[in-house]
Amino acid sequence: MPKGIPRDQSVQRSILHRLKITRGHLDTVIRMVEDGDYCIDVVHQSLAIQAALREVDHEILKNHMQTCVADSIRKGNSDEVIEEVMKIMEKK
Repeated sequence: MPKGIPRDQSVQRSILHRLKITRGHLDTVIRMVEDGDYCIDVVHQSLAIQAALREVDHEILKNHMQTCVADSIRKGNSDEVIEEVMKIMEKK
């Protein structure tokens, strides 16, 4: 099975849906900054975007663990995939 995002089409649709909604929110924040909206309102919207992106990351990582990591462990490559996931976790 090829690596990639994601193997399950329903998961892929969900991730894309969330990302497109987040892109729309980012466009709104850009307009708010261009229009000189109140700083706190901009920050609130920015924080919402960041939370949405964290949720997308969570969904992608969960899918990765259920598919790629599980496959690699079954094939005896557990050290490699565990190290890969740990590197991601260090960036959070």
